[in-house]
Amino acid sequence: MCRPEIRSDGSRMDAEGDGSRTAARDFETLRIRRVSGSATGVNSVVAEAVPAPGEGSGAERSSGLMKSSALMAAGTLVSRLTGFLRTLVMGAALGVGTLNDTYQVANTLPTMIYVLVGGGALNAVFIPQLVRSMKEDSDGGAAYANRLITLVVTFLGSATLICVVAAPEFIRVMSPSMATHPDQMRVAVAFTRYCLPTMFFMGMHVVMGQILNARGRFGAMMWTPVLNNILIIAAFGSFAWVFGTASRSGISASTITPQGIRLLGVGTLLGLAVQALAMVPYLRDSGFRTRLRFDWRGHGLGKALGLAKWTFLFVLVNQAGMVVVTRLATAAGATAEKTGHPGTGITAYNYALLLWQMPQAIITVSVMTAILPRIARAAADGDHGAVRDDISQGLRTSAVAIVPCAFAFLALGVPLIQLLYAGAGEEGARNIGFVLMAFALGLIPYSVQYVVLRGFYAYEDTRTPFFNTLVVALVNAAGSFAAYLLLPARWAVTGMALTYGLAYVIGVGVAWKRLRGLLGGDLDGRRVVRTYARLVGAALPASLAAGSVAGWLMTAIHTPAVAALTALAVGSTVLIALFVLLARLMRISEVDAMVNMARARLGR
Repeated sequence: MCRPEIRSDGSRMDAEGDGSRTAARDFETLRIRRVSGSATGVNSVVAEAVPAPGEGSGAERSSGLMKSSALMAAGTLVSRLTGFLRTLVMGAALGVGTLNDTYQVANTLPTMIYVLVGGGALNAVFIPQLVRSMKEDSDGGAAYANRLITLVVTFLGSATLICVVAAPEFIRVMSPSMATHPDQMRVAVAFTRYCLPTMFFMGMHVVMGQILNARGRFGAMMWTPVLNNILIIAAFGSFAWVFGTASRSGISASTITPQGIRLLGVGTLLGLAVQALAMVPYLRDSGFRTRLRFDWRGHGLGKALGLAKWTFLFVLVNQAGMVVVTRLATAAGATAEKTGHPGTGITAYNYALLLWQMPQAIITVSVMTAILPRIARAAADGDHGAVRDDISQGLRTSAVAIVPCAFAFLALGVPLIQLLYAGAGEEGARNIGFVLMAFALGLIPYSVQYVVLRGFYAYEDTRTPFFNTLVVALVNAAGSFAAYLLLPARWAVTGMALTYGLAYVIGVGVAWKRLRGLLGGDLDGRRVVRTYARLVGAALPASLAAGSVAGWLMTAIHTPAVAALTALAVGSTVLIALFVLLARLMRISEVDAMVNMARARLGR
């Protein structure tokens, strides 16, 4: 098995050209290849760090980063698609009434608690610590990683036991109305006691994934969630096969059997357990051996936990902001539905938000997962110029897909939602489409802020991201209140979606200024702004043309499903073709790299 070889001599050379200064320390590009026939019996993903030529063009550097992100993006895409399929099977099995509500509340609780008690810290704090230990410790960071695993097992294991015992109290806090109905309360508590242990396996999956990421192995963390979705689909599919679909059985909280609850609960728990355990062969394949170590004192874990307090506050602020939006959106949706406008409440907000976030999860997160260990190494070396170059590259590389996706949501939001959520009814789906359109352009600052905040985490600064998130949450809450008070009820949630993006515009301004100061006043701003401006210049006319064609087709074809499918297919083709054409004419190097890579892969 080929091991990652990371080389950097720390030297730098500034070179003028295309507005950038190229680091002449061995600039690392990550090359992904598959290796078959490993001891695990499966295809293992190996990330090899290869020095790139010091004078490589921006397109070549972007192409290298895209190759390193391709496998992760594919895994995330498959995970998201199977996640959508999972929701369809859940709806068929349980319907969309109060019985499904009990499961949704139960299944949401472990994620909320996990993120609050430590999930944010694992995601944001420990990669820099792992990279530092790999660089500085004589054992390559193995002891530090084992101490971290032991800490997670001990802490999350204890928290899980306490939460399972307290399940009824959690239901009362999450849904007082549910707690007043004995059957719903009984089912919700039963589901919760099956679902809460998944928070332990969430933590184990994340910490093992972070260890693999720090060692240059990125694919496993992106692909293993697919196993979780498949097992949950199997559980709910089996439920529908045994008990019948909700439309035929009329199943409710008062008629569901203990065996049915057990089937769904065990399936949910088994899905997360398998997702976590599937990481173990990849860890072994990387040469890492897991051993419990309780010698936590004096080895840097206390420092990491100190940094994590700001991440906890970061998560807490986000949760508080969503509570405000949920309360307002629920009230507005209930009022609007009484006047014949379905799909204008919190369900519309959540459905549109889930779809809107997909490009971020598939593209930006994949790009930055590949590049973050490199940024952390440069930050540990005190090489501000290298951090700047990598942040700039992450912004420009992700923008190639993020910008056209944002404009695609704006132009094609209604036919897209009407096709995906046809079961909500034509009027309800159209209203959800309007919410997605309002979210659309906010995707650009949302993605930019994600990349910029990675710069602070590389320097182990979790305080600045907290204050930045506080600004975003306050602006979003104030904007949501304004939308609720000033707009008609049917448009209030659409206004809330618009203010969500505007909040991130302000957040990016604050974060950019602070990171530029941290890096000595230079964040490659001119080059980044020029790239985004040119991408917007290509996407705007493309989206106008696509939206016009799609709108005409939606009115010309009288069968709603056929109209939505045709409008989406033709509109997407127009948008992509015109965007690529204009981008090539503008000679946007990052788009050239993406097109060339696609051609090379299709030509194989």
